[in-house]
Amino acid sequence: MTARRTLRLLILFLAILPSATAQLVTAVDAVGMTVSDMDRSVDFYTGVLHFTKVSDTEFYGDGIEQVKGVFGARVRIVRLKLGDEFLELSEYIAPRGRPIPVDFRSNDRWFQHVAIITRDMDKAYAWLRKNKVQHASSGPQRLPDWNPNAGGIQAFYFRDPDGHHLEILAFPPDKGDRKWQRAGDDLFLGIDHTAIVVGDTERSLAFYRDTLGMRVAGESENYGIEQERLNNVFGARLRITGLRAASGPGVEFLEYLTPRDGRPVPEDLRANDLAHWETTFRSADAEQAWKALLKKTRLVSSRAESPAENVSPQFLAKDPDGHVVAIIGSESTKRDVNDERAVATEGIR
Repeated sequence: MTARRTLRLLILFLAILPSATAQLVTAVDAVGMTVSDMDRSVDFYTGVLHFTKVSDTEFYGDGIEQVKGVFGARVRIVRLKLGDEFLELSEYIAPRGRPIPVDFRSNDRWFQHVAIITRDMDKAYAWLRKNKVQHASSGPQRLPDWNPNAGGIQAFYFRDPDGHHLEILAFPPDKGDRKWQRAGDDLFLGIDHTAIVVGDTERSLAFYRDTLGMRVAGESENYGIEQERLNNVFGARLRITGLRAASGPGVEFLEYLTPRDGRPVPEDLRANDLAHWETTFRSADAEQAWKALLKKTRLVSSRAESPAENVSPQFLAKDPDGHVVAIIGSESTKRDVNDERAVATEGIR
């Protein structure tokens, strides 16, 4: 076979490869968590962390049950915004889920947090102390300069009223997205990423990079007393891998090289449990994405479904460690929802 014919066959082969995998998701739309008292959580995120409430909606009926995998679900969902990024809080009015385990540790594999950027760590920490947040780190930590990819970054872990881990980050001038260096007066600027503990980085890359289509944006190996105090895990040594979609916050893998005793995600963890998080990705076609993932991973939803009229079809799936990702269509789809309902709850308490 001539070299020219071989080249033509290679080009033809590449042209007919399915492109759905590489383009499965187009953006990280939001990061979500389940809360026990919506009003209390909204007060915390808006009053302490300066988020703005964007929407407040209540869902019930077959559509939301199919999406969330919770029979009899009645869910109030509040969407919050900080900078360009979104957080979604879900309160299950029915059925109520379980609290976060009291012995939960930062290296357990159901760990997830959002990293909120501050322009001034000292002021932000003083503000959080004034508002009596629960510490998850002993205090703000400055990562050492010997680490070229993380040196100079300041970080602090704390918890919201339900015990979800949160992080505030301050980047030095030579690190992070340039938008975090813009001049201004806001103390909290936006969400840089959500971090998840993974058991095996390569296995997680096969899902988030090779299947969903995210790109690797940075890597680091972090260890030392600063990292141990930040995570509150003695002997912590982490392989950290950051990924990005075309827009939205990143997804950061935290693989604990030591200690390796983090517990797996409980098999019976459900969307109404307070330990539940979900990272929402936009897709050009949720139905096609559902079909693409059907044989690749575990699905929570029985199908891609619109939870209410004029709401995009969506579904939940699990990554290799059991973290939940939500895939939502890019365009709203009008449909006859029969007994599905969504009602605005602004002002309803």
